[in-house]
Amino acid sequence: MAEPAHIAHYDRLLVQIASYNTNLQGILGLPQDLVDWLAPTLQVSNFLSTERRAPDIVAVGFQELLPLHLGLSGLSRSLIDNRNALILSQIEAHAPNKDSYSLIAKVVNVGVALLVYGRDEGIARRACDVETAWTGCGPAYMGNKGAVGVRFRVSGPEGAVGETYTFLNCHLTPFDHKLKERLVDYQHIVERLLFAPLSSDSKIPSTLYETSHLFLLGDLNFRLDIPQDHTLYRKRFSQDFSQAIESERVREELKEFDQLTIERRKGTVFVGLHEGDFWKFKCSYKYKIGEVDKYSVKRVPSWTDRVLYSTYTDSPESSSITNLLYTSIPSYTTSDHKPVVSLLLLPSRPVEASSSIPIIHLPPSYQPKPDPQANLKRYIGRVFDRIIGIIWWLLTLLGAGSGIIGIFNFFLGLSAWTWWKIKPAGGGHNATV
Repeated sequence: MAEPAHIAHYDRLLVQIASYNTNLQGILGLPQDLVDWLAPTLQVSNFLSTERRAPDIVAVGFQELLPLHLGLSGLSRSLIDNRNALILSQIEAHAPNKDSYSLIAKVVNVGVALLVYGRDEGIARRACDVETAWTGCGPAYMGNKGAVGVRFRVSGPEGAVGETYTFLNCHLTPFDHKLKERLVDYQHIVERLLFAPLSSDSKIPSTLYETSHLFLLGDLNFRLDIPQDHTLYRKRFSQDFSQAIESERVREELKEFDQLTIERRKGTVFVGLHEGDFWKFKCSYKYKIGEVDKYSVKRVPSWTDRVLYSTYTDSPESSSITNLLYTSIPSYTTSDHKPVVSLLLLPSRPVEASSSIPIIHLPPSYQPKPDPQANLKRYIGRVFDRIIGIIWWLLTLLGAGSGIIGIFNFFLGLSAWTWWKIKPAGGGHNATV
């Protein structure tokens, strides 16, 4: 007699991916109870209704983690420590079987942060060769836009080499008309966000694709390009558009105008990656802050916040990963984005031990190479980050919280000092004898 399908699932790792652009809110960007976002196992799902199971791996990514001048100044580490403590406590508090977790790695660059956790009874105790990486793709390689990554290896049975897991959190160039810049951003990330060589015999760093499993999340900023002859074109900046996309049928139609979907089909970006049915949830951006379901009329609502994935057994047409859940969380209202979460069931691990780490298969036409000047460019960007960030931070202090007022106060003070220096002694009149 065959075992029930849900029993066999225990041979397959469960990975939870969560992403949130917190709109520069800093410590105010998250509620204290994260159950809606980080405990999707409590939501209705055919898989989970028969199997109360905690994720084996939880990856949480943030974009616009804190005010930009503080991030550029390098002050994001203390905030990410605060987030780590909150997230870990919430994951464990809401785990279906009271499972415990450990932080595998955390990494932050300016406002882009990634934390990856493993369940103690499994992944956490077997994770090894942990690496973190970061790169900026803003002006002069600055980190106001860019990516951070975590990679680790999970050893196989009986000392087998096992498989590698790579998680990548990205924040790409915004605005509807800057599609080309987003494509360039991703290419820069592929070339510059690098990890250790695959073998000890090589000195060439490995790209994000040279891994067994790849998970990419973040505010990718791809927008809806609705053609002018579409019935919703004239309504795209109105609440009528918001009402129209309440319908899943309408959203499924609009997905054909999603920039990311169009470019992925062309093979210009996210080559080899797959995605769940993102149109089944409402656009994650741009909401009115403080509102659960009201969009701002300043932007066309779009699915800017996404989760993509790939594994070494994938084909170009389909993935071996089962997407159990992919949705946004409307109840979070402190940002103009809604957080997204995905629950992914990986394929069964091979029974026979392999002598080498399996990696993702890419088409012959796409074989990315590391940028030999990647480190130089990264640290050029970091120097600019610190210089601009510290100056901006000082001006903000001078302006009692406003950089613009700080600039005004600076020039006002400079003018007063200059006047005082050139003012003649004795009130401006020479004494006569």
